Amino acid sequence: MFHWRDDSEGLTRAFTSRSGGVSAAPYDSLNLGSRVGDDPADVTENRNRVASALGVPAVAFMNQCHGADVAVIEAVPDCTPDADALVTLTPGLALAALVADCTPVLLWDVAGPAVAAVHAGRPGMMKGVVGQVVSTMRDLGAQSISAVVGPSVCSRCYEVPLELREEAASVTPESRAVSWTGTPAIDVAGGVVAQLHDLHVDISWVAGCAREDLRLFSHRRDGVTGRFGGFIVRKAP
Repeated sequence: MFHWRDDSEGLTRAFTSRSGGVSAAPYDSLNLGSRVGDDPADVTENRNRVASALGVPAVAFMNQCHGADVAVIEAVPDCTPDADALVTLTPGLALAALVADCTPVLLWDVAGPAVAAVHAGRPGMMKGVVGQVVSTMRDLGAQSISAVVGPSVCSRCYEVPLELREEAASVTPESRAVSWTGTPAIDVAGGVVAQLHDLHVDISWVAGCAREDLRLFSHRRDGVTGRFGGFIVRKAP
């Protein structure tokens, strides 16, 4: 179920794999995305299994829009917010960001209650979604923010037109890359990491390329497919 998990520092931070769920092909098996064509009952069961494994009654998700909007929540909302980042100060409230090539980022205040889950695709990286999240967390009192960046499509596998690469590089030069075949490419995760570094966020990075690792969902590899997730929750007292 979990590609990577860490339960230290009074937190649980995790990135799921594609195994351990009930969805049928091409979503097999732990698809967590509700808007990719999978059976809604299977998605609900998969989400319940992850919540149980995290030790929480439910998880807060968002309708991801490839933007930079941040939603601050106090509980699992009745209506799923349109956003690409969730922030909470509530212990025991688990947050999720879903991906299938994009970069999932989990952030937390080392000394305070704030935690966040971020969906950072190419558009979000270019629009500065991680900067918006860090600013929101600091406005809420965060003093020392750390982050873990999850697996995503690597730069070698993210071929794009030259104009698009240069547009991304004009925002974050570290995102300029070359594919396996020498064509223009974008390193979204590298751009996100560079942005976090410039914001003085302490970073760790979970290795892996979603397209190359069959344990993860990848839209670039498979087309119609599921979504894996990044999850964070501060343990309740």
